[in-house]
Amino acid sequence: MTKYILVSGGVVSGIGKGVIASSTGLLLKTTGLKVTAIKIDPYMNIDAGTMRPQEHGEVYVLNDGGEVDLDLGNYERYLNVTLSKDNNITTGKIYREVIEKERRGDYLGKTVQIVPHVTNAIQDWIERVSKIPVDETGEEPDVCIVELGGTVGDIESAPFVEAMRQFQFRVGHENFALIHVSLVPDMHGEQKTKPTQTTVHALRGLGLLPDLIACRLIVQKPLEPATKAKISMFCHVAPEQVVGVHDVSSVYHVPLLLQSQGIIQYLQKRLNLSTITITPQMQERGSSLELRWRELTKRQERILDEVSIALVGKYTDMQDSYMSVVKSLEHSAFRCNRRLNLKWVDASDLEPEAQHTSPAKYHDAWRDVVSANGILVPGGFGVRGSEGMMLAIKWARDQKKPFLGICFGFQLAVVEWARNVCGLAGATSAEFDPAAREPVIVFMPEISKTHMGGTMRLGLRPTVFEEEAAGWSKVRKLYGGAGKIWERHRHRYEVNPALIERLTASGMRFVGKDERGERMQVLELPDHPYFVGFQAHPEFCTRPLNPSPPFLGFIAAAAGTSVINEQLEVQLRSFKPPHPEGSMVDEASLRSEEPRPAGEEAILSSEQ
Repeated sequence: MTKYILVSGGVVSGIGKGVIASSTGLLLKTTGLKVTAIKIDPYMNIDAGTMRPQEHGEVYVLNDGGEVDLDLGNYERYLNVTLSKDNNITTGKIYREVIEKERRGDYLGKTVQIVPHVTNAIQDWIERVSKIPVDETGEEPDVCIVELGGTVGDIESAPFVEAMRQFQFRVGHENFALIHVSLVPDMHGEQKTKPTQTTVHALRGLGLLPDLIACRLIVQKPLEPATKAKISMFCHVAPEQVVGVHDVSSVYHVPLLLQSQGIIQYLQKRLNLSTITITPQMQERGSSLELRWRELTKRQERILDEVSIALVGKYTDMQDSYMSVVKSLEHSAFRCNRRLNLKWVDASDLEPEAQHTSPAKYHDAWRDVVSANGILVPGGFGVRGSEGMMLAIKWARDQKKPFLGICFGFQLAVVEWARNVCGLAGATSAEFDPAAREPVIVFMPEISKTHMGGTMRLGLRPTVFEEEAAGWSKVRKLYGGAGKIWERHRHRYEVNPALIERLTASGMRFVGKDERGERMQVLELPDHPYFVGFQAHPEFCTRPLNPSPPFLGFIAAAAGTSVINEQLEVQLRSFKPPHPEGSMVDEASLRSEEPRPAGEEAILSSEQ
């Protein structure tokens, strides 16, 4: 029987449930268990794909093309698993399923209600998805972590809370545990317990009893014994059921912080985990994971040398918009024994107009770009800030500074080259000007122009390296010298096929293309320390112990010639793709498996 651990939150949203859920799953994996995870988002959207980054943070993309909540990225990175779109439940998905059943007549004429029909649909979904293999073993998981988004007491989360109340009886007491994450404010040095008492009281009133209360402190001061005792008394739990999660130097220390407070021993007893058969091979895998994780955190604390990166983006006011990009940079910096100094640069501040409207911001932005060891332009949509991004790209190209462009950054690197090397003064993207005379970037022909959600080129897709670049391409070496690689995509536009010959004749090298050789997917300049662009989003496949190759090369190049040469040798010897074998298939197979959209969908607004 699968064991379920529900992680809920109280007082405020964004309290860190995702990191605590991921850390708990990681600790269970170190004991040899197989772990999966599900995120419940109570919003009405079908998925996160149509949300602006400033609205909900990064839109994370899965192998199957699912556009999901960024917490699924935490799960994949911490647990080293590959999840599907069904691992993200939303109110929109549940209501759509229930209404489709009602239209088919599956409810045999009954009145369709929240209870039992919606709550049963939620429970059935969780039970079904929790059985799906997600790791290299190909076996059914032993434990499923279920994170309930939002805050207990919200109107939109009420059906899910009720579903989980029922679910605890469906699966049985020893197969269901609840971790409730609550805020413990520190007011002038005094840790206040009243918010936690109130949220636990509300939770109990809804029929759910917390097994563990994770007290989140937004300071570096640990939970005091007196505070712990007070929460234990007023929340009707034993002291061992109260754990503190204060701010630490890195989120990668959170699993060890939880482990030091006996959370795994408690869960082993509470869920009777000793009844699960763990083979010697599974135990060895778990012990190896714990050893490598501890070494990662120890090495991180010993790092003295710094590498500074300027992230030139358009959503820098909401840093969660680039969550996976930041994690990729962190993982790569760990591998290179460097401390990451990330400089957030709003691309609009680099544009000439800013010199007059906001001179201080203009000079600060350019100072950050010029002083950085490397320049990164991530994904995005719309014309705002694009000229500033291209100015930063041109500076990196001219000054031989390591550069990495992701999706939108890749496209802008091509436009910048077309303007300043090929002499196409009017070069631009059809995204900015659909009637442009010289569109270097064009709308992909098979993409819908009338619907938004789920209609981009999405999910894990193959890229084939050209053989002529095998001898010099750093990117190919970073992938272990493989001739074909797989990365996740999320885009509507591509390089104009009519201009490929002119671009390549001027010296731009598209070293990676799709299997037909028609779509340009990786660019790399041979006479540059590191100038790389990816149409895909390789940041979505990074792992703390297996950094994304393009990001690793970027950080290594920014750290110096000797560092990137060392990492190229390491990658040639030891790189292993993070994807399951069965997911790395050809494009034709992917197309045959894709369901046709019910209707065509509209391009994103210019400010998504």
